[in-house]
Amino acid sequence: MDLLADVSNQQNSEPGSQISHLALDIGGSLIKLVYFSRNNHSRRDDDQQKSRNESLGVSQSDTSQPVLEGRLHFAKFETSKINDCLEFIRSKKLLLGGFHDHTAPSSDKIFIKATGGGAYKFADLFKEKLEISLDKEDEMDCLVTGANFLLKAVHQEAFTYLDGQKEFVQIDHNDLYPYLLVNIGSGVSMIKVDGDGKFERVSGTNLGGGTFWGLGRLLTKCKNFDELLELSHQGNNRVIDMLVGDIYGGTDYAKVGLSATTIASSFGKAISDNKELEEYKPEDISRSLLRMISNNIGQISYLNALRFGLKRIFFAGFFIRGHAYTMDTISVAVHFWSKGEAKAMFLRHEGFLGALGAFMSYEKQSLDGLMVHKIVQRFPISVSSAGDKIYCSLNSDSNQNDDSIECSVYGT
Repeated sequence: MDLLADVSNQQNSEPGSQISHLALDIGGSLIKLVYFSRNNHSRRDDDQQKSRNESLGVSQSDTSQPVLEGRLHFAKFETSKINDCLEFIRSKKLLLGGFHDHTAPSSDKIFIKATGGGAYKFADLFKEKLEISLDKEDEMDCLVTGANFLLKAVHQEAFTYLDGQKEFVQIDHNDLYPYLLVNIGSGVSMIKVDGDGKFERVSGTNLGGGTFWGLGRLLTKCKNFDELLELSHQGNNRVIDMLVGDIYGGTDYAKVGLSATTIASSFGKAISDNKELEEYKPEDISRSLLRMISNNIGQISYLNALRFGLKRIFFAGFFIRGHAYTMDTISVAVHFWSKGEAKAMFLRHEGFLGALGAFMSYEKQSLDGLMVHKIVQRFPISVSSAGDKIYCSLNSDSNQNDDSIECSVYGT
């Protein structure tokens, strides 16, 4: 079963859509959902399909399946508000996006692909509230599968961001491996990826998105992650951070390559300021906190890349959220510690790697009527040892905040 999708960035969904293959990534802080909705009456005639194949460079022998119009949807919820997620699944009738395991004792039970620690923690809750079972997929497997797929299949997926400049990176599919995948969720996992299904978690840190959110909530009273992130836009970390110039009378420490503006100690000025917490601006605190954690992640990531001789570092996870200051801070850290020899790279679909990997795992079921979930590339490339091909045509640059992308798919 082959699937080919033409991905564009239109926002409005068609009425009467049919849900297919809901997948979940239930993390410690966030729940991520990916699902495909197929529109009714979406089959194209033979002439249209032939024309479409030719525009994609697909021969008639590559596919004879009908073309189905639909959308690939992305959604997220705070894990602490899991009941909102359950209600969303119920109200959107996403239960139709599972499958029936006819070999199971209760063949009438619906199974949904899920990954992340919450797939175990909340399994009973999903059974109780929605009468569905979670078919669990390995978290690291899903992260790597999602990352490999996006880097191979989606044009302009990876980019660098430094000094306010965003530059897309052309990925040579024959020279992708090995690379370091840094997934920044509640904590941080650093994964050395050597190929499809070949990876090793080589390091990590407990100072991640959960640290930023947790400490930020305690120190600023912000109620959610996005509020805290927005607050950091308005802040000045130099009010709280001790800089090299603060120690050396406003000058650089040129002998060891430290500029006067380099942070010597995050939150260091709070030692001698003799102020109470209420006297500091919440926006300055959030800025300093974001800078501290982003710098730490960037440094540890580069040191692990150096340890294994890796030239590419891809950063993902919902901690980043396309936030310019976060990306710039990570990039500066990698640039500083590598002396300009390495660059931090980011992914447009950064927060949905695990959910997308779980979504793609439906093809393992080999059940009638299931489509293999592969977004489309403009040219064929191998994506597995079995020699499967995928094709993709990205019509325009997608927006980081898009909650769905329109697809045309060849399916059964």
